[in-house]
Amino acid sequence: MQGECSVPRKSEAIVVGAGIAGVMSALELARRGASVTLIDRWEPGHSRAASTDYNRVFRAISGRDEFYTRWVRDARQRWLEMQAETGQTLYYECGALILATAGHCDWEDATPATFDTVGVPYYRFSADDAAAHFPQFDFTGISYALFEPEAGMVMAHRCVRAGLDLFERAGGTVRRGRVTTDENEKLMLDGKPLEADLIVVATGAWMADMFPRTIKPISAIIGINVLYTSTPDGDDRFDQARMPCWIDHGEGSFGLSSVEGSGVKAAVVIPDRIDLDNDERLIKRETLSRTRSYIRKRLPGLIGERVVDSKFNQVILTPDTHFIVDWHPEHDNVLLAGGCSGHLFKHGPVFGDFVAGVGLKEYGTADRFKIAGRKKLSPRESPSGR
Repeated sequence: MQGECSVPRKSEAIVVGAGIAGVMSALELARRGASVTLIDRWEPGHSRAASTDYNRVFRAISGRDEFYTRWVRDARQRWLEMQAETGQTLYYECGALILATAGHCDWEDATPATFDTVGVPYYRFSADDAAAHFPQFDFTGISYALFEPEAGMVMAHRCVRAGLDLFERAGGTVRRGRVTTDENEKLMLDGKPLEADLIVVATGAWMADMFPRTIKPISAIIGINVLYTSTPDGDDRFDQARMPCWIDHGEGSFGLSSVEGSGVKAAVVIPDRIDLDNDERLIKRETLSRTRSYIRKRLPGLIGERVVDSKFNQVILTPDTHFIVDWHPEHDNVLLAGGCSGHLFKHGPVFGDFVAGVGLKEYGTADRFKIAGRKKLSPRESPSGR
């Protein structure tokens, strides 16, 4: 037992939204003894969700921010435990390579001190040394690189489904339905009031439209186009066993090595508008040109290779890129959980555990997760480097 709790252990809890934030929160609530129902408009793992796609970068680097760095180190252990529990491959530890471009590397410059404090293993390479270790990349314009060996990728869709299976095995109930809000931001399920001792809302980007007074003013919704490029015939240099994931902020890009035949994932982040309910999840054609141009510059061994898959992902950004875990100001049993800002997925097991503890009143939320007092951070200050 983790301390006294003002919400009964056998309380009725509802979690709205079955992405990684919702599934992990529901699982942790169920493991704490609550009776939990998880509700989503579509089947968990559906292609509209931000938690879909094959994989996500897993890395501890968060600039000078020790909080998220420690959370990721905890999450790594929990993903490994969940992998052992489920017998599924949820995590590939191929490492993460962070490319530092002159004039764009405050975030990278601040990281070694944080890693030293927290105890994260890493290597710092000059551009020449990095090229010797990672010949897949062209390091032109790169001042130095940081390599985090205990990093890599989590298999996003598989993680959501594995978490859902654990939730149901823990006694949780999954239900299909559409949760909306009325003019007072009171939650409604299929037009009727939604009632429970605790309601956790983890609807990702949809949270802004559900709470136009509370969440919309501190959020922005953007779309990110992601392309998968085939590896060359007979060539395994770009597979996760030989190539790390990477972040290239100087080019506004990130990517993941090929895994389980996926092809190399690369995204040049061009923020795009999206109508969450009405837009089709198709990439924009101009993205193809931008991504190919980036590949020609940074991954010359993939020049001429074909795009074999694509994904369109939406992200809800907060001004400071911190998550949201806070009580609704008018409905004291409604806990809002999300604000992914492009870096929540890897924290999934830790985030869910934290949300469950806040929801059951084991402790209060962190100041950084509160709705009030949000302000824009510079890339130097931001934990995401954006």
